[in-house]
Amino acid sequence: MRDYLKSFNILTDEDIDVFESKVIRKTLKKGDYFVREGKTSKEVAFNVSGLFRSFYYSSAEEEVTYCFTFSNTFVSAYSSFLSQTKTVENIQALTDIELFSISRDEILKLEKRIFILQKESAEKRCEDLLKNQPQYLQLIPLNFLSSYLGITQRHLSRIRKSISN
Repeated sequence: MRDYLKSFNILTDEDIDVFESKVIRKTLKKGDYFVREGKTSKEVAFNVSGLFRSFYYSSAEEEVTYCFTFSNTFVSAYSSFLSQTKTVENIQALTDIELFSISRDEILKLEKRIFILQKESAEKRCEDLLKNQPQYLQLIPLNFLSSYLGITQRHLSRIRKSISN
């Protein structure tokens, strides 16, 4: 999961550590359900190993499989998860599954933490970028970087100069 999260190049090692501290390791047996129709999805999970299928019942009460979820991807009944309404789908394990699950409440707490971190000073956020993603700083145009930091390009130049000293 760590490698998958790192591949987005937006989370620091510390961010990933915090995320990993909130997840719960679970296993499902072949045939078990991750979520059932008519229930509200309260979690999203990272499928470490195994295979899921997502399906619903047609008006003729036939099962219609519309999606497979493979290893190293996230799984959830997303519309139910986001809207907190009852799902119309079923997500079933086709094999034994190992996964890491995180509740919607924990995700909302992490989101709040991210917004708090966004309020850090521009200097601190620039230092964090230099520390955690130095290979990308040369690729980001200064106007984008200053916009991200919420400062002018002139102020960014002063910060970069003070950091390099």
